[in-house]
Amino acid sequence: MNLQDIGVYFSWFILIYMLVVISFYSIVMLISVIQLRKEYRLNREKSFGDYAEEIYTKPISIIVPAFNEEAGIVHSIRSLLSINYPVFEIIVVNDGSSDKTMDVLIEQYDMKEIKKVIRRQVNSKPIKKVYQSQILPNLFLVDKDNGGKADALNAGLNFSHYPYVCSLDGDSVLERDAFLKVMKPIIESNEEVIASGGSIRIANGCEIRNGEVLKIGLAKNPLVIMQVIEYLRAFLMGRIGLSRHNLLLIISGAFGVFSKHWVVQAGGYRSDTVGEDMELVVRIHRLLKETRQKKRIVYVPDPVCWTEVPESTKYLKRQRRRWHRGLFESLWIHRKLTFNPKYGLIGFVSFPYFWIVEFLGPIVELSGYIYIVISLFAGGIYLEFAILIFLLSCLYGSIFSAFAILLEEWSLRKYPRITDLLKLFLYSLTETIWYRPLTVFWRCQGIWQMIRGERGWGEMKRKGVSR
Repeated sequence: MNLQDIGVYFSWFILIYMLVVISFYSIVMLISVIQLRKEYRLNREKSFGDYAEEIYTKPISIIVPAFNEEAGIVHSIRSLLSINYPVFEIIVVNDGSSDKTMDVLIEQYDMKEIKKVIRRQVNSKPIKKVYQSQILPNLFLVDKDNGGKADALNAGLNFSHYPYVCSLDGDSVLERDAFLKVMKPIIESNEEVIASGGSIRIANGCEIRNGEVLKIGLAKNPLVIMQVIEYLRAFLMGRIGLSRHNLLLIISGAFGVFSKHWVVQAGGYRSDTVGEDMELVVRIHRLLKETRQKKRIVYVPDPVCWTEVPESTKYLKRQRRRWHRGLFESLWIHRKLTFNPKYGLIGFVSFPYFWIVEFLGPIVELSGYIYIVISLFAGGIYLEFAILIFLLSCLYGSIFSAFAILLEEWSLRKYPRITDLLKLFLYSLTETIWYRPLTVFWRCQGIWQMIRGERGWGEMKRKGVSR
């Protein structure tokens, strides 16, 4: 076989791979459109009204792991205190912060140390002290040694009093009715639904005061704008489609509600992975299949949690490398589910999708980019294939992103200004040219870090989204 034959076989491989991926995305997109229209034809205000009464709803423990969140923690707590939900408690877990996270909380909310016996249901590092606010009895502060986000969530689980728990990032701001909406499928299903995740949107560029979103806007930073588009595509297209058939493997760690019973049964959050949110969801799915339980894990598009994203390539690169390592760890730990009939569609659809499209995708795409560059110099049959691969790449990246923006406007309408939507649409058409190759390269670097055995999170600098 000569070099030309190898080049032709390789180009066919890239083309078939991209056609498979595009077909999958097209099916998921179609399911998402049907599902979104079905949900938004309902009278939502009326359907959520009943759940504001204590008798109809279920209490929630909101766990906020905090490591060096001095800049935004007070505003996040203010946001939580203003939520429209009958019974809840807030548990901030200070995970050995080296800044003034604890001091600002103690001073702001007049917190005093309390003595309390804590039932150890899942593993976590020892808790040093527990504080309770003297002005807000449902606000607690748990101080522990640094053990990572998963360990902090486990400490919060051990301390929590209520049957449903919500993990929430310390830099996040919730819309007032977010909990009413995210709990709706759990309550209506008579506990058949055991976990529910909400949408995450990007707070950079919004006007937020005292933990309340006053004005939704778009940042000027191109990196942030592209992340807005990316989040819209991931949440509005990917998760709705997978959730419809109980195939969801990710509930974002930034905002998700779980039945405490099932989290404890699964053993809590695993602290030796950087993708603890996905790993927990996969482990619960596995537990449900192995114990033959007919329970569901769902995604609800409307309840919005606003969070800060990286504004520089330095921190965005760290985040994407970490995400990709976390993805591999979750898939590898539970690799026996792949194509295993015992685990039904999770084993035959979700796992192959995440292995082939999400994990191996960056390697195939990077190979495609290299192939296109080589073809420009080699010419001949390679050039025609390269043009075709480039056009499919545009469809794969830019066109689906543009459609996600139209879907947002068609259903949720969170961005009120036409200029913002127009800017999002125009930026989405440039994704294939610069943003997607960047993220593909960073995700490949994540694979390289994984091969080298690197495990660290990497510092993520935040400036705080609320004023």
